[in-house]
Amino acid sequence: MGHPKKQRSKYETPKRPYDKSRIERERKLLQDYGLRRKKEIWRAESILRNFRRRARDLQAKRDEKLEKELLGKLNKLGIRVSSVDDVLGVGLENILSRRLQTIVYKRGIANSARHARQLITHGHVHIDDRKVVWPSYLVSSHDETRIKLNPRIRTEMIKENKGK
Repeated sequence: MGHPKKQRSKYETPKRPYDKSRIERERKLLQDYGLRRKKEIWRAESILRNFRRRARDLQAKRDEKLEKELLGKLNKLGIRVSSVDDVLGVGLENILSRRLQTIVYKRGIANSARHARQLITHGHVHIDDRKVVWPSYLVSSHDETRIKLNPRIRTEMIKENKGK
């Protein structure tokens, strides 16, 4: 039995750590999406960067199969794109809005983005009867309608709110 595979960082830290405009922008995103730390923004930026890089490579050297693959992946994620040029127009908000945490909040299952995060990490949110405990899970448009609270938790929360 060999050595386990070395874990690689899934994000890059900003080149200029004290850029005021970036810090302000990130603080606003942390608030809007109920994120825990800036690493989550950087990870989403990294995902976006990879999609954009693939799109630029495809613009330079056309490859029908790879183009179809990239557009299929983004459309499956719920980010509507019809051409490689559209991929370059995809923003960070598009990626962040596909996170399980954001979708749980937007669908009214949770009272706030932070509340959504707590419900997810405590294992109360299920997709197709599968418990998902990662707030950063990117939800496909196919799974979006299948997000449910654990039925037991649902009734407990309703009882709790009636008591108030």
